[in-house]
Amino acid sequence: MTAIGSCNHGCRPGAPILPAMPRVKLLVAYDGTDFHGWQRQEPPGAPPLRTVQGVLEDAVAEVLHARVPVVGASRTDAGVHAFGQVASFAAEHRVPLERMALAINARLPQDVCVRRAEAVHDGFDPISDCTSKSYRYTIEHGSTEPDGALVFERRTVWRTWHRLDLERMRAAAALVVGTHDFAAFAHVDHGRESTVRTVHGCSVIEVRPGRAVIEVAGSGFLYNMVRIIAGTLVEVGRGRNEPASVRQALATRDRALAGPTLPAHGLRLEWITYAGREGGAARGEAGPA
Repeated sequence: MTAIGSCNHGCRPGAPILPAMPRVKLLVAYDGTDFHGWQRQEPPGAPPLRTVQGVLEDAVAEVLHARVPVVGASRTDAGVHAFGQVASFAAEHRVPLERMALAINARLPQDVCVRRAEAVHDGFDPISDCTSKSYRYTIEHGSTEPDGALVFERRTVWRTWHRLDLERMRAAAALVVGTHDFAAFAHVDHGRESTVRTVHGCSVIEVRPGRAVIEVAGSGFLYNMVRIIAGTLVEVGRGRNEPASVRQALATRDRALAGPTLPAHGLRLEWITYAGREGGAARGEAGPA
């Protein structure tokens, strides 16, 4: 039976209050190599491009026997991977929640996986409710010896023949942390009214000799921001720029003073966190290096 009562959301007096649709949150991992990014893309007069959102919505539609929007927290670019993407949809369904991830995965291609599905409150918004997110950029550096193992990592690890000085990179990374105007670290067509962002942490980690990971966590990022930060730290690690060049780029907002945009394939979305009821559950566990 439809409930009747008052409404605080602009509907007419006496209008029926429709019950909220159950909302499901998904924790999603994917290899971004063969995708045109996360967001659905349907060029006029052409077939839809292959995107993560597109294939996920197709799989969910098969499970629910109805099409519903699947909203993702982060619109990762073409070629960027994810271990802890968060998405959600609202729909009536008869699938037991503990079997939802299995049901969706049975209909997904092998380069996408729903790691977990759980119920959330009906007001949950994976985009606006996000409090922080973290990316990592993986680099193989300095080795001139043939390494057959890299053949199997070519989709997820960026390689440079230059030996990087990680201590210099760490000094530069420390200057990125805080609330700054990151105009110099964004693509010219970033499309945002403000380029001020807060970076909670920026670390350069030596996984093993010749393998480094740059981890950047913040409340949100501009278009290509993490890849430009990584490129800037690499330039410092090569000795082409001083660590203090980061401070100058931030102060002047001059894109030319920051480093290059590193290729997409080395980047991976690690985790996303939420405040309140969705806090801990939305964070992805650390993935393989």
